[in-house]
Amino acid sequence: MLNEELTTERKKLTFGLKTIITIIAIILVVLGIIFVMRLVGKSSLDKPVTGDSSVVVGESTSELEENQIIYDGEIYQLNEDIVSVLVMGIDFETVEEVGGQSWSAEEGSYLAGGQADSLFLAIINPHTSKVSFLAINRNAMADVDVWDEEGNYRGVQTLQISLQHGYGDGKEESCEHQVKAVSRMLYNIPINSYVAISMDGIPVLNDAVGGVTVNVLDDIVYPEYNMNLHKGDVVDLQGDAAYWYVRLRNENEFGSNELRQNRQKQYLAEFMKKAREAATSDIRVAIELYKILSDYMVTDVDLNSFTYMATEYLDYDFDLDNIYSLDGELINGTKFEEFYFDEDSTQKLIVDLFYEPVE
Repeated sequence: MLNEELTTERKKLTFGLKTIITIIAIILVVLGIIFVMRLVGKSSLDKPVTGDSSVVVGESTSELEENQIIYDGEIYQLNEDIVSVLVMGIDFETVEEVGGQSWSAEEGSYLAGGQADSLFLAIINPHTSKVSFLAINRNAMADVDVWDEEGNYRGVQTLQISLQHGYGDGKEESCEHQVKAVSRMLYNIPINSYVAISMDGIPVLNDAVGGVTVNVLDDIVYPEYNMNLHKGDVVDLQGDAAYWYVRLRNENEFGSNELRQNRQKQYLAEFMKKAREAATSDIRVAIELYKILSDYMVTDVDLNSFTYMATEYLDYDFDLDNIYSLDGELINGTKFEEFYFDEDSTQKLIVDLFYEPVE
């Protein structure tokens, strides 16, 4: 009887030990996969794209070392450890209601890529453990590469920067064109990667983090979209409301894009806060967000690279104060609004964000 009890107890202990070992093995495998994904992901981010030539901010002389410039009488070194990602919100939709895939351009046309309705350059700086965003006005006038409907290159024209994405296939090709145009506009500063998100993916992404709470910045009254928000309201954006909050603007009102861009900056900061809170306790949350978003985005940031970025930069400092904008003048053009950024302040901003003083 005693032997039977001992045998039963040993079986329980053996079963329990096997269970623990199995759990530990699963954890180690998951951690191992994430570790490998980080290593592979890091190497794939070291391929920056620039505009037409090397960086042209500040002054350069033959006496300076590689990637050094003289700005305002001081020597600066390009921080080559920075990872920059161009984030694009694309307004091309193929469905009547919010939701669903939105990347099918008209067959045979080279002009159906969709406009980059919002443009943010994410700047991840390991030296300061800080994540910054540079908000780029969609109406900023810049050199844009132009093609005709058959895909024949027609040269460079000065157009709104948001139009560049429209020239191409609406996928990788359009994104690569947009990255080059933005880099060229910002004095050929290097850009490592891109993420183009179909705007109708916002409700899904928003709800994946439990919604986003905002203090409404301006009146958004559109009964046809079930939007009745007023400046100062504190609302928890859920579903389609998040989409309309960052998308709607009164196109008949001069400067309405600036109002919308402020909402987009605010929403981005609050969304990042919610996503980071969720992912801090479990990195798999970040990976799941990537998988959810994959139906709505075109990107050269694969899952390995994203995993590396999520694990490496999750604790970096970020808030609304880390979102910068270009100074300049907005005017009414012949057809549409045109924003002309101030070159002096833009160069200073580029130096502040991408360079370090040489001691």
